[in-house]
Amino acid sequence: MNTPSRFPNFSALLNSPPQAIASLAGSRAYPDIRGIVHFYQTQYGVLVSAKISGLPSPPGECESPIFAFHLHEGETCTGNDSDPFANAGTHYNPQNCPHPYHAGDFPPLFGAHGLAFGASLSDRFTLNQVIGKTIILHGAPDDFTSQPAGRSGPKIACGVVRRT
Repeated sequence: MNTPSRFPNFSALLNSPPQAIASLAGSRAYPDIRGIVHFYQTQYGVLVSAKISGLPSPPGECESPIFAFHLHEGETCTGNDSDPFANAGTHYNPQNCPHPYHAGDFPPLFGAHGLAFGASLSDRFTLNQVIGKTIILHGAPDDFTSQPAGRSGPKIACGVVRRT
């Protein structure tokens, strides 16, 4: 394994302009959801950061909202009455791996007072491979087990990855 001798300064990278972005918008059922996902190509993989607001909160005091967060293979955030982002397709999975080893599987986002932030590094794809693909926020957590997509609930927000 190629481990860097000095850990990369990802904090500085997150404060620089991204090489690609996806602007998330909620479905009709979740019109308050807005977010931005930044993509940075590094020598170690693609650093992905997400900032999202307007998230729904569960009614229980002890419940914390957890949202599945995935890169999908489709190129548009359109759909139909039962699935507003049906044309976003399924998880991005060019190697045909079982879930949760799809290239488009990201760690979940934890909601806090309607907000979420997350960042992860992936070497499962390059920035060029995902330009034009869709980012989906689901209404439930990914169980990282069920096939094909982890029973992550409805698609509640979507954005298309665009080069900056």
